[in-house]
Amino acid sequence: MSTANYVIGVDYGTDSVRSVLVDTANGKEISASVFLYPRWQKGLYCKPSLNQFRQHPLDYVEGLTHTIKDCIAKAGGDSIAPFIKGISVDTTGSSPVAVDETGTPLALNADFAENPNAMFVLWKDHTAVKEAAEINKHAEKFEVNYLKYVGGIYSSEWFWSKLLHILRVDVKVRKNTVSWVEHCDWIPFLLSGKTDVKEMKRSRCAAGHKALWAEEFDGLPPEEFFKTLDPLLTGYRDLLFKDTYTSDVSAGNLSAEWAEKLGLSTDVVIGVGAFDAHMGAVGGQIEPYFLSKVMGTSTCDILVAPNKDMEGKLINGICGQVDGSVIPGMAGLEAGQSAFGDAYAWFKKLISWPLDSLLSESTLIDEATAIALREELEHKIIANLSKQASELPDDDYPELAVDWLNGRRTPDANQELKGAITGLGLGTDAPRFFRAIAASTCFGAKAIVDRFKEQGVPVKGIIGIGGVAKKSAYIMQMMADVLEMPIRIHRFEHTCALGAAMFAAVVAGIYPDVETAMKAMGTGFEKEYKPNIKKQKLYRQHYQQYLSLGRYLEKFNKKDVKPYLS
Repeated sequence: MSTANYVIGVDYGTDSVRSVLVDTANGKEISASVFLYPRWQKGLYCKPSLNQFRQHPLDYVEGLTHTIKDCIAKAGGDSIAPFIKGISVDTTGSSPVAVDETGTPLALNADFAENPNAMFVLWKDHTAVKEAAEINKHAEKFEVNYLKYVGGIYSSEWFWSKLLHILRVDVKVRKNTVSWVEHCDWIPFLLSGKTDVKEMKRSRCAAGHKALWAEEFDGLPPEEFFKTLDPLLTGYRDLLFKDTYTSDVSAGNLSAEWAEKLGLSTDVVIGVGAFDAHMGAVGGQIEPYFLSKVMGTSTCDILVAPNKDMEGKLINGICGQVDGSVIPGMAGLEAGQSAFGDAYAWFKKLISWPLDSLLSESTLIDEATAIALREELEHKIIANLSKQASELPDDDYPELAVDWLNGRRTPDANQELKGAITGLGLGTDAPRFFRAIAASTCFGAKAIVDRFKEQGVPVKGIIGIGGVAKKSAYIMQMMADVLEMPIRIHRFEHTCALGAAMFAAVVAGIYPDVETAMKAMGTGFEKEYKPNIKKQKLYRQHYQQYLSLGRYLEKFNKKDVKPYLS
């Protein structure tokens, strides 16, 4: 024990936070803990019909405290705590929040405690669609293309859209805002006990992919870009940041307050944060030109390439390419789908309506039995749908869906788009409907792979990470068939947290760089799905139909196109 070194990786997801205590010698998980955000679970501060999704910072703080303390307790408590050397954090993004001069989110102030506009604006919040469109139009006025490193299209899921929207709709928040920070920047700042927002080390990953930061621009785009977009943005460039940091850099040491709270030493080093999928790619042992797909509520697809290969090359319609956003010294390229697991969850909720709404009214069973029955059946729905869908014949396959249930992230961001399904008939049952949804998510994945290939970036293979990748053999096999390439599934359950732990090992000085940490701490792959050549013709045909349906939906979505019956 005296020679062992341990680190903690903290992974903030959409619904929960998980911490993992890892042995730096081999990447072995010593203990893990998951915390569901209590306010989020109640649906507080969210309005799905308006695409408003906000999270209270207390959910994050409570989850951080609980999971780290729980990990330490499970691993031996005081006996192991002295050997924990570093903590690194990943989060969803872009999930920014308005803060005061101390870097404290406004929602932690009593005056704003119940104000959703003072909370973290979650990545999936699309209330800023109008602002994103304005940014895209505004950028066309400048000789320098300030959108070129974010794929040429700015999204409502990103930093400036959200910031501008909140400033416009909430005067009180605007008047009390000193700066805006990403979730992945705030947690390391909090743990290190800093009290001046100007001292916050901003993530290269977050700033480059979502906030228009680039070395070529000497930081953010010039003041002229922002104040002519909206006078409300005047001065924000100086209030925010110029420098950014890769995640192999220390954000500081654990503060005395947090050391006491967690039962750790102030010698523990805190790493600069990053987005979940980027650290997940590291945890999943990404290689150049392999696409790492973190498959959860959405997908975030990460590819790394040597910087020399990307010189003079810009990929249109993706979520950016940033030097060092994944592995320092390499270009990190990001894409993704706005709904993936969310699409399956939506369908599950749709067909569970009788369970959720009527079972409690039954006069045949008591309330406790009704609750138990509902939980039992809900846990079986997706697994049984997958089994029955896999048994459907390929020669009877009329249903076709498009996966834009939460808009389209890539290729070519457009959060106003909607999903669709065609080919419905009286023979369409739940397994057939589910098959169409599953296929649409796989077709969406293929559109991303094709975009990379079309613009000169090869994709040599797929690395699957996340809950869907590990739990759904049906969907993973279909994806391998659609993409016509193998998919390796990483063994580690909490791969994003493992990636964070690898960075923690680097910032703590245990390994000299993240490549060395990946080699030592990588846990390998548990399974590989290989494409079924017999399905090739079927899926090629359906993919072309998917593209055609998508083009129709885009055309129909334009404001000047009237519905046929109007």
